[in-house]
Amino acid sequence: MRYLPYILKHLRRHWLRSLLTVLAMTFCIFVFCVLQTFLAAVQQNLEAGDSRRLVTRNAVSLVFNLPITYKERIAGVEGVERVAAQNWFGGARKAGDFKDFFPNLAVEAEPYLEMSPEYILTEDQKRAWLEDQSGCILGPATAERFGWKVGDRFQLESFIPPYRVGKPFEFTIRAIYATDEKRFPGTDKTVMFFHRKYLDEATAHRVGVGTYVTQIADPARAGTISREIDALFENSERQTHTETEQAFRASFIAMAGNLALLLNSIGLAVIFVILLVTANTMSMAVRERRTEMGVLKTLGFSSGKVMGLVLAEAGLLGALGGAIGIFFSTGMIQALPHLPFIGDAVRGIADFGLPASVALTGFSLALGIGLIAGLAPAVAAYRASITDLLRQV
Repeated sequence: MRYLPYILKHLRRHWLRSLLTVLAMTFCIFVFCVLQTFLAAVQQNLEAGDSRRLVTRNAVSLVFNLPITYKERIAGVEGVERVAAQNWFGGARKAGDFKDFFPNLAVEAEPYLEMSPEYILTEDQKRAWLEDQSGCILGPATAERFGWKVGDRFQLESFIPPYRVGKPFEFTIRAIYATDEKRFPGTDKTVMFFHRKYLDEATAHRVGVGTYVTQIADPARAGTISREIDALFENSERQTHTETEQAFRASFIAMAGNLALLLNSIGLAVIFVILLVTANTMSMAVRERRTEMGVLKTLGFSSGKVMGLVLAEAGLLGALGGAIGIFFSTGMIQALPHLPFIGDAVRGIADFGLPASVALTGFSLALGIGLIAGLAPAVAAYRASITDLLRQV
């Protein structure tokens, strides 16, 4: 700490260059923290699926539905405990306007609730929903977002052609489910569920089933049971693909390509550029202070101590940039759920925020970039003799 005023004095000497270097480091850590937070949240969301639940969809694409008759055949497979049909409704409060979008699913109420303990309802709430065909249950985050409470009514209109019936679907909120993060971490707090029977009757029984959710007795037999289910419909016109709930969620990420590779590549590119910028800054600073370093060595400062001062200056630049980058990334991450379009993508991720591990990694990365960038100039200062350093005097 005794040399800190000396280091700060040198940083202030060319304050604009030091400021730009810190800002560059800030941008690097900002990008890193935001990208890694998003990846961590996506990974948490994927791991939140129940290992006892399987999802069966059309083998060609999710766009194509399955016959309702498949349910009984799936239920007959050994090891299957429950089966519930569900359809992704894709409803919005205004047709074609997705700024207020939130996930909404039509499900077979009783079996779906029995296999989904992460959505917690009181007996009165459950009874009220089961008895009202146009009723729905709502996630607490969505209810808070729109200021809705139990008993409120609202309308949704789907963007999916088979579910468009010439008028919006009207719903009454019969329950707002609770969650237990200790028992069921990562539970989605934004989704809405309503009766699939309501959708089926409103569309004159013209639509099939989007997916079947199956609860099995033994998670270790998930692969075997999945193959047995698909074998039932191997020779039918609508073949199926069955996978675990985690794999089904991951397939949505796969649709956008290798998201982790893409985001990590962006982060690495930014880090490499900032490393070059910081290294150039430190090289310039050392070249400008050769005479000063020669005087320090003449006064008795060892080569190792001079090298340490250069590394300390580089490390301080990295630490300042890292701290400021973490500060701004925290603010951006908190703001993301409230932004249009991208907010809809991250709002459904439970407890979306900057993890402490990502913040610590980001700060360590900033410090490491600073020290690596200052290493070559520091070694050069260490090796230079007093005669070489004072030659320009």
